[in-house]
Amino acid sequence: MKLQWGRRQTSDTSHDTQTQPDNLFFPKSFLKMTQLDEGQKKQLSGFLKAGIFVLAAIIAGVGAYRFLPMAAVVVSGNAKKELPIYCVNTEEKKVALSFDAAWGNEDTQAILDILKKYDVRVTFFMTGGWIEKYPEDVKAIAAAGHDLGNHSENHKQMSKLSAEECIEEIMKPHEKVKELTGQEMILFRPPYGDYNNTLISAVRECGYHCIQWDVDTVVL
Repeated sequence: MKLQWGRRQTSDTSHDTQTQPDNLFFPKSFLKMTQLDEGQKKQLSGFLKAGIFVLAAIIAGVGAYRFLPMAAVVVSGNAKKELPIYCVNTEEKKVALSFDAAWGNEDTQAILDILKKYDVRVTFFMTGGWIEKYPEDVKAIAAAGHDLGNHSENHKQMSKLSAEECIEEIMKPHEKVKELTGQEMILFRPPYGDYNNTLISAVRECGYHCIQWDVDTVVL
């Protein structure tokens, strides 16, 4: 079974999906996504829909999910369009859950407590300003076993930046997290889901995988 989700886009980020094998590299939290029962889904979904500290999340509880384990290239006419990671094939019933951390931390601990209660591992995509403002939260997220993800330094529309500016937006948060936790981040999610070929190439040059969502609880 294949399930495809979508969200309103702020730029030309419509995507063409293609099937990829399951045995390619993918980071730990996406491989450890925990199957949830109905009660667990409702409790987590309630937090997300309340708008707590979240810009985007990927959540589903039925069928299979797909999340590409590497950026793809789609050829349209003579133009090649680079794509971020959307999906991967699996026959298992699992969910992928991610949070964008860019403003506030009032409910960070409550979210971490719920995730711990149900033994769920997620990815937190953090901006440079959030990392700087809440260093202890960054450490707590890492200590809890969640993936630390990069959401850019200044939450800009990345498709409007040069390659050099994209690299700077990616590497500044990278160095902050490395200094705080000793971890090298490898997942980047562009603000607003806004990307182009320049960004995808810059992400790859920085040693990252570019991640995109398929379901956004903000608009559910």
